[in-house]
Amino acid sequence: MTRRGFLMRSAATLSLASSAAGWGRPVAASSALDSAQAVITAARALADAAYAPNARRLPPPFDDLTYDSHRAIRPIEGRAGRLPLGHQFRADLLPPGWLFPDPVGISFAEGDPAPQLSAGLFDFDRRYFPDTPPDHPHLEAGFSGLRVLYPLNADDRLDELIVFQGASYFRALARDAVYGLSARALALGTGGPDPEEFPVIRHIVVLGTGPGRLDLGCVIDSPRAAAALIARVTPGRADAPDTVMDCALHLFPREALHDAGIAPLTSMFQHSDMGPAGLDDFRPAVHDSDVLLIDNGAGERLWRPLTNPASVQLSAFADIAPRRFGLMQSPDQFERFRDDEAAYHRRPSAVVEPVGDWGAGAVMLLEIPTIDEFADNIAAFWRPAHPLVPGQEHRFAYRLRWQPAGLDALPEADPALILQPLRQASGIEPSQRDARRFVIDYVPVQGADLPAPEALALIISAPEGAEVSGQTLHALSSEPDTLRASFLLTRQDPRAVVELRVDLRHRSGDDTGSAAAPVWLWREGGAGP
Repeated sequence: MTRRGFLMRSAATLSLASSAAGWGRPVAASSALDSAQAVITAARALADAAYAPNARRLPPPFDDLTYDSHRAIRPIEGRAGRLPLGHQFRADLLPPGWLFPDPVGISFAEGDPAPQLSAGLFDFDRRYFPDTPPDHPHLEAGFSGLRVLYPLNADDRLDELIVFQGASYFRALARDAVYGLSARALALGTGGPDPEEFPVIRHIVVLGTGPGRLDLGCVIDSPRAAAALIARVTPGRADAPDTVMDCALHLFPREALHDAGIAPLTSMFQHSDMGPAGLDDFRPAVHDSDVLLIDNGAGERLWRPLTNPASVQLSAFADIAPRRFGLMQSPDQFERFRDDEAAYHRRPSAVVEPVGDWGAGAVMLLEIPTIDEFADNIAAFWRPAHPLVPGQEHRFAYRLRWQPAGLDALPEADPALILQPLRQASGIEPSQRDARRFVIDYVPVQGADLPAPEALALIISAPEGAEVSGQTLHALSSEPDTLRASFLLTRQDPRAVVELRVDLRHRSGDDTGSAAAPVWLWREGGAGP
């Protein structure tokens, strides 16, 4: 079982448990979905009608598949594999089954039409399929998703660029990266008291291609809303390794949405090399992402390390007109993970940059306990402050950057900062057993010089019931380009959860001036296991 599979099992179970008779309502004739406006119109029409879930079992040979047998079905080149889209882009149509029961229609607005699902489009490994499956079209069913290939890393080789598969999940690659975290078109009820609702993609339309760009649209459906996601994908290049998606979500609620998640990101954090994990693992760190980064509307950069909590934790970072948020993979050295197969040091970061004013709301961070690396236990998304009401179109435009791992790939802060956190750790203070010592190491951003410690002010905030003492800021003798902030935290109630805020600012005489580093945030008391 892969981590991706573990995640999708919950989505598939929810979809099947909530369904009634019949397939999901057809979106439209494939030939009609030939423009972005047609995709938006189809989503609006879905929202105007009652939700029709998928309940019928998949036809043979796609029914009753396991993880291994599903992987043993491969698109045949020229039938369902490597179909030309134009300008070096090619497409693989993915077979249904296993955790992907919802039919996805796929069409191409330009060029040859996409084929209908049939067994003859795929190669079936005889180890799992000793009998040749009958080759006839399953017009009532659909594919499970779409994979797009492109010469991302070398001109003479096709690489995977982006995959849409399972609910409304998709994931893309920066140059020289491997798959890690995922994005979704829409989240509903994530982190709430009721079971999460997983919107599904009903139809994917490749709207067109050009030199270094791919345009597509997705029709999305869910019991409480329908939506259209229109995106332009620009693959990374040698001189600009980010793969960039310019996205517009057109959301049509069927009922008032108090718990919508806009531009959701989903990742995994088991443990890092910065603190006690309580895990018996040869690897010092196991995670797809380790930091939530927020550039808020107040002009601050917030840096919140992720945790594997002892219980479910939902944090809200209230904001007005956010400028940026994302889940970052800050280490990019093999030594930080020691896992050549998983290659966690090459897993991408993903950053959401809103276009236009998103108004009031909060960046939400969901952290779920996990004992292994097979479950996506981290989610980050924007939640509007006010309900999204039915009868209206709610549009959210944003740029989604898939970036290489590492601090050097971080987007530049505005206002500019001269330091960034490199690592952090905490542990019981040997001489004061009721206190916990925290250390945060800072390094200069690219092109900046390391300031003298006395030129900076270290400001640490903790709530009532917690005391901060023994704070210092000094250069490390063994790493001369590193500043270390250190302090002790003592809690009156050891079971209480404490929110810490560490601010490193320039000194201006006896006063403190502008920020020198991101505001470091931490929730003490909720980490584990």
